[in-house]
Formats: sequence, structure tokens, C-alpha cells
Amino acid sequence: MGSGIAATLVSVSYLLAAFLFITGLKRMSSPVTARGGIAWAGAGMVVATIATFFTPDMGNVVLILVAIALGGGVAWITGKRVAMTNMPQMIALYNGMGGGAAAAIAAVELFKGEAHSTVVLALAVLGGLIGAVSFSGSLIAFGKLQDLIKRSFRFRGQNVVNLALLLASVLVGASLVLAAAGPVPGMVTLFFGLALVLGVTMTLPIGGADMPVVISLYNALTGLAVAFEGFVLNNAAMIIAGMVVGSAGTLLTQLMAKAMNRSLANVLFSGFGDTAVAQGEVSGSMKPIDAADVGVMMAFAQKVIIVPGYGMAVAQAQHKVWELAKLLQERGVTVKFAIHPVAGRMPGHMNVLLAEAGVPYDVIYDESEINAEFDNTDVALIIGANDVVNPAARTDKSSPIYGMPILNADKSRNVIVIKRGKGAGFSGIENGLFFLDNTHMLYGDGQAVAAALIQAVKAL
Repeated sequence: MGSGIAATLVSVSYLLAAFLFITGLKRMSSPVTARGGIAWAGAGMVVATIATFFTPDMGNVVLILVAIALGGGVAWITGKRVAMTNMPQMIALYNGMGGGAAAAIAAVELFKGEAHSTVVLALAVLGGLIGAVSFSGSLIAFGKLQDLIKRSFRFRGQNVVNLALLLASVLVGASLVLAAAGPVPGMVTLFFGLALVLGVTMTLPIGGADMPVVISLYNALTGLAVAFEGFVLNNAAMIIAGMVVGSAGTLLTQLMAKAMNRSLANVLFSGFGDTAVAQGEVSGSMKPIDAADVGVMMAFAQKVIIVPGYGMAVAQAQHKVWELAKLLQERGVTVKFAIHPVAGRMPGHMNVLLAEAGVPYDVIYDESEINAEFDNTDVALIIGANDVVNPAARTDKSSPIYGMPILNADKSRNVIVIKRGKGAGFSGIENGLFFLDNTHMLYGDGQAVAAALIQAVKAL
């Protein structure tokens, strides 16, 4: 095949891949079509990968095939084995791998020391910086979510240190771009070392409560880094895929931050979520209740709204919760699920778990759709959620979550909170909802409590 024909075939294939990427992303915007969207995007990646082998003068074919086989094999095995409760960790890890791959491309180009235009060198350096930060930062996020890193690390002047690392990385990167004789290997090593350390120091102080925003941010950074390196390699598929991922990740990050009523700078530099924080006093006492009494309350209710949170994920209680919901529906009770945008440890975490359990999409509502219904709800069942139902967000100006949009569960006639213990939630903020007159606490593991509620309803 002539080089001209091959180049044309590759270009057309990349355009087809771009169409499949964008179509897949569009379909992923709805739970109903999300599964098909993943298939469309996957097909696009297959087309782009195959087309790359027809690139004129391409070398290292054997190494590429070995890398694809190893990467694809590991991804297949882990994808099959990973539990839904561990999906946030997997997403964080895969974000990091994408950023690391972009940084590796930049490193290869810079270590070669070949003549490049100033623009190409600048894009290589910029993509390398962003990719390296995303790589090391995502690994730290993985460690936090996997409980390998059990606390956040903060010290006085940490933000100044991070700013100094960023400035040093930018200055060394600029020197690589402007070097008349080409990049010096020692400077390239220093550049990537600084960038990797920056990713670590940026992520270590961020608390687990902010992980949904952090994951989506690193997703955006990874896409941006891949797009920059696509320009370096003159690879249209990388440019398009990176831009699609980067723009989607950026929009998602903005939505997550808005859902928490926090700026991105506040998420990255405030340290919220790593230790107990100051807030107004919470009066009253927690009132325990038995599963049998809750079963009666729910069985004779007209409307029940279930609010899932990370505690449901940890207990892997989604299947039992849906079984309970179906029992109530059989008794004529209207049952709906209310999902807050930042419930769980990644964007859409609760939606994924409920979909795995087979919960129909038409009974799942987001915060803006269902909040008005809590006023005429007989029972709000909270399972593992905390900050997203904390009324301090509306009433306590001293609370770090003041102004954050929440689910108005406290306005229900009765609120039942399934919780493992009496401690504060993951962010360290005491929840005033637990002390209200219309709230009762049902202590225990989420799955075991859901099973007990099922038996209580069946016994009636």
C-alpha cells in the first residue's frame, strides 16, 4: 500500500474514531443509553488503534503489540474482578495511567533531544507537566480511597510549598523549551521529578470528602495532557480523544464543585474533609429505633424516599435495599430514590450501584428533581449518607458546608438513618439531622439492617 493511500486511510479512520468517541460520550449522558455509549466509544478506540498500525514508517510494532496485550489483559482481568464498591479506586487508577502515558510520551520526545519547533516543545513540556501531576496525584487518590493512606497530611505553609514546586516545574520546563542545543537529559529528569512530587503534595492534604471533585479534575487533566501530546506526535485521534475527555472532565469538575457550593481552589487548598472542623453546636440527642418498628412505619406509609450514600456502598447493601423497595411497592407504597451529585466517592457512584442492583431509572431522581417531594413524604430512609442531607448547609453559617445544596430529607414526616455508629461522617462534620425530633437512628451494618427490614415487612 502506498504511503499516500495509507496516510489517507489513517486520517479517515481517525475521523470515524472521533465520530464514535463523541457519539459514545453523548450516549453516556443518560443512564438508559450509557451501556451502548461505552460500546460506541470502545469501537472508536479499536478503529483508532488499528488505523495507527497503517501509519507510514511506523516502527516498534512488536513492542506495541506486546504492550497492548499486557495492558488489555490486565484491564480485562481487573475489570471483571473489581467490585462495584471499589469502582472509585479503579477510576482513579485508570485516570493516573492515562496521565502517566501522556507524560511518558513527553519524556521520550524530550530525552531524544531531536530538533522540534518551539511550539511542539512547549506542548510536549506542558503535556508532560499535566500528565505527571495527574499520574502521581491519581495514585495518591487511589491510595486514599483504598485505605492504603489512612489520613491526610498537612503542615504550615503547605500551599506555599506547592506553589514553589509549580513555579520550579514551569521554570525548568521553560528552560527545556528555550534550550538552544536541545533539552538536557538531567534537566528533563529534574522537570519530571518536580512534576511528580507536585502531584503528590497537591493530593495528600485533600480529604476523602472531596474525592469526587479530585477524581473528575484528574480526569480532565489526563485528557488535556493526551491532547497536547497528540499535537506533538501529530496524531489526530489522540488530539480528539484528549479534547473530548478533557472537556467532559472539566464540565464534570465544575458540576461537582457547584454541587458542593465550593470553588475548585477551595477543594484543592482548604484541606476540608481531612480532620474534624469547627461548626456550631448541635443540640438534642440521637434516638435509636428497632427494625421491626421501622418496618411497620414504612409498610403503612404512602411515600418513602430512599437516600443512599457511601455507607450503602461499603456494606454492599444495594441489592437488599432494592428488595426492600420492591416489597413496599407490592404493598402500594410509592418508593423513590434520591441521589445527590456528590454522594459516594466518585461522580455517579450511587447511580452505578443502583443500576447494578437492577433499580429502574424511572424511580431514581437527582436532588433538583425530588427535593420538593420531601415535604409530603412519610418516611425518608437514609442509608450511609451524611453531608448531602445535613441541614447545617442551610442554617449554620459557621459550617464548612454552609450554602451547599442538599437533599431536604429533614422535611419528611419521619426520617430513619441507617448508620454503623454514632460518629461523625467521613468529612468530620456532625450532622444535625440525626438529632431532630422526627429522626430516629437504626444502627448496624447497612446490608444486615436492610435484611432485617425486609423480614419485618414480610412479617406484617
